[in-house]
Amino acid sequence: MKKLFITAIILGSVAASGCRKAFLDRAPLDSYTNTVLWKSSNDALAALNGCYSKWGGSNNGYYGVFADNNSDNTFDQFPWENWLSLSAGIATPTNTGYSKWNYKCIQTCNWFLDNVGGTNMDATLKARFIAEARFLRAYEYFTLSQLYGAVPLVEHNVSPDEANKAVQATKADVVAYILKELTAIAPDLPVSYSGGDIGRVTRGAAIALKARIELFNKMYTECIADCQALMAPPFIYSIYPSYVNLFRQPFADNQEVILDVQFKASDNNFGWARNMTINSLGGYNSIAPTQSLVDAYETSNGKTIDDPASGYDPTQPYKNRDPRLSATVFYPGAQYSSRLPYGQYYDPLSGSPKTIDHWGDNNCSPSAYGLRKYTPVIADFPNMDQVGMNVILIRFAEIKLMDAEAKIESNKIDATVYDDINSVRKRPDVNMPAVDQAKYNDQASLRTLLRRERRVELAVEGLRWFDIQRWQIGQQVMNGQVTGSLQGSVSQTNGALTLTPGTTIKVGTPRVFNAAKNYLFPIPQTEIDLNKNLKQNPGY
Repeated sequence: MKKLFITAIILGSVAASGCRKAFLDRAPLDSYTNTVLWKSSNDALAALNGCYSKWGGSNNGYYGVFADNNSDNTFDQFPWENWLSLSAGIATPTNTGYSKWNYKCIQTCNWFLDNVGGTNMDATLKARFIAEARFLRAYEYFTLSQLYGAVPLVEHNVSPDEANKAVQATKADVVAYILKELTAIAPDLPVSYSGGDIGRVTRGAAIALKARIELFNKMYTECIADCQALMAPPFIYSIYPSYVNLFRQPFADNQEVILDVQFKASDNNFGWARNMTINSLGGYNSIAPTQSLVDAYETSNGKTIDDPASGYDPTQPYKNRDPRLSATVFYPGAQYSSRLPYGQYYDPLSGSPKTIDHWGDNNCSPSAYGLRKYTPVIADFPNMDQVGMNVILIRFAEIKLMDAEAKIESNKIDATVYDDINSVRKRPDVNMPAVDQAKYNDQASLRTLLRRERRVELAVEGLRWFDIQRWQIGQQVMNGQVTGSLQGSVSQTNGALTLTPGTTIKVGTPRVFNAAKNYLFPIPQTEIDLNKNLKQNPGY
């Protein structure tokens, strides 16, 4: 398994990490870089690895997992982790919350692309390297344009003065640029890699990102074509049989993963497994699932919990539910592992019964729900601060759901729509009932089903905010009080759960969503102060 990309590569860092304060965080191209690099394929590889380093690190990997804290799926209780102002709708240009306004990767890729052409190396390999760097740059522009809308579009190295005079391209122009780039580079990328190259950008990743962007921009015909291409030779992607193991590090390289950020454990650059883990395992509960997310999971007979035929019991709300709930959320009454009593996720020394005390100290969950996805087996991590966990950015299940959604939205509903959704629902360790075609038989009902399916299947994978944004549902789902479990107690002997009606946990302060501005992040005021050509997003 390739585990070097997120390591700081010396040569790449010399060219791109020391920065003057400018929106590109541009590094000076000193004589060392110009005279020593670009002599051989090894030089080019080292510089390209610098691009990967800037692309991953605390950038896409961190955002991909933590981004659901800016949605109705999860809640981050810690102000210094910068999600509270965004999720509450009170971010400002001087208090932006988590900011993705970062051009370090783009600048490093531009530096690489401006210089690699003269390197003496195999032409096919050089074309592949160039395609990899262009993909990483395109991915960065995708994220920037989704979060901020109009952003500067820079394809070459520029001086600090030029950087601070750059003007914004419209989001439509940025999207057109990205799609053109992905179309151009796909043929130069391999279908797969082996050995030490596993983890690099593939042809499938380029097509998959293109399909995602097409879906997000209502280019349904194009999205369907790209999704269909990924379901046919030469690609061999498939639904991995275990939803639980799909996110475990020992099973990281499998045929469902299309694109991930890979980390090297010994470099201590992905220690935030501790942030997402429950308290009694040494974690901080930085990603606390909400009651809204828990309620989205169907019962095991394929009914929603508000359906009288579902058999849902609000006093025992976690019984007979979609298995993806227990794979994603650690809820009261569950046993995390044999190391802990039932329901125990605060102090391992506490006696039985255990009160669901969300107000306790020691980093307790504010909702009484913990995150289980990514760390379902704690024995996978002998050192939680050096876990080296890969972060999946695109996987085949998303392709299936994108294909179904594009067909639903273009009203081209046929058997393949149900096949797509069922292939995700029928994963062997999930095995939910097939879609009820008598109930879900038109565009409106299938849209509702598809959106729920995306939410539960892709929970805490960094896509929920983008879905809220593109479906324009912020006012419905991002307003009001966030809630958690009912209060009660858990027997640590057998997990018996007793909940008290009317004791719903209130999480944080009520959220306020302003549709006139909150679908975009505020551009940091520091950047506007540097570059007077930048225009702030509406409402800020």
